[in-house]
Amino acid sequence: MTARLHTEVVRELPDVPEERRAAIGAGERTAAAHARWMDELGLFDRVEAQPPPERRAEPRELRLAAWNLERGRHLPAAAGLISRAGADVALLSELDAGMARSANHHTTRALAEALGHGYVYAVEFLELGLGGPEERERHAGERNARGLHGGAITSAVPIERPAVIRLDAGGDWFDGSRGEPRVGSRIGVLGTVRAGGVDVTLASVHLESHTDPRHRAEQTQQLLEAIEAYAPGAPAVVAGDLNTLSVPTAFLSNPARLKKALEEDAERLLRPVAHEPLFERAREAGFDWRAANVLDQGTLRRVQAAGSRRVPVRLDWILTRKLGVSRPELLEAVDLATGQVLSDHDLLAATVRPPSTLRRENG
Repeated sequence: MTARLHTEVVRELPDVPEERRAAIGAGERTAAAHARWMDELGLFDRVEAQPPPERRAEPRELRLAAWNLERGRHLPAAAGLISRAGADVALLSELDAGMARSANHHTTRALAEALGHGYVYAVEFLELGLGGPEERERHAGERNARGLHGGAITSAVPIERPAVIRLDAGGDWFDGSRGEPRVGSRIGVLGTVRAGGVDVTLASVHLESHTDPRHRAEQTQQLLEAIEAYAPGAPAVVAGDLNTLSVPTAFLSNPARLKKALEEDAERLLRPVAHEPLFERAREAGFDWRAANVLDQGTLRRVQAAGSRRVPVRLDWILTRKLGVSRPELLEAVDLATGQVLSDHDLLAATVRPPSTLRRENG
């Protein structure tokens, strides 16, 4: 079954009052209750969109950034890193709106304003608490203004035809067994931008972390089928946190199983392609990942006593179809001025260009 495209656009997504969020959290935590809230809350079937403040000339190529911002807690420095990447378009995940852990900012809107971009934002989850265990401890006694968490695209050029794709029915986080009770599901955020006289489809995506390669492939198939329904055969970019661990998440808390998997392939965390069938699904749909990524580097960042370091685990990717690709980069998610770690994921960047522009210039 192809995931449904939701195309209703609003200037601002509706609020769920604090009292109602509390009632959801105190109520029954069943699949039926979750499905009811998904239908009733008015958050999950629409996108929030605002245009760029100035209309710029259509570019011949697009400089892309893809980044999991880990809530969006460090907005000015995050905007600075996206600017340093030279990004015309940023495909972003893990962005809060009205969460205490990110100072109750609408982090997508604040980033877009700082960058001079417009944006499209969609809700992945309505949070029923302050976040994960560490966040609950850190922000004890504080309150969420809105409790929204989602994905986005920001762009210096207009984003046309905004849409959101829900990649599964969700509900796996609802009962709180994963440490963070919330309503919703993983998503892809879609839009179209024009470059070199060609419409380019963009999909910012965040696949499930608490799962296995088979399920990630299923989510990817849902996304690819929805993209094909949205813009058949079009030049396209899929980018974001694909959570390509190469093993089921359960292995991470089972040292013996993880050790056995690493004995079979010591580099699988850094080079997960052979173990993640989503890449074969993407290849069959015409997408490539080799040109747009720095393949010998991990994308995960760990904080240490003396700062932070990049670890050899590759979770984040840019995939392209029918586009020329150049200048792939991986930028450290660190504020150069202060050393502050901006996210537990580093930022990916690449330049894409419709082949038609290359043919015109070479012809």
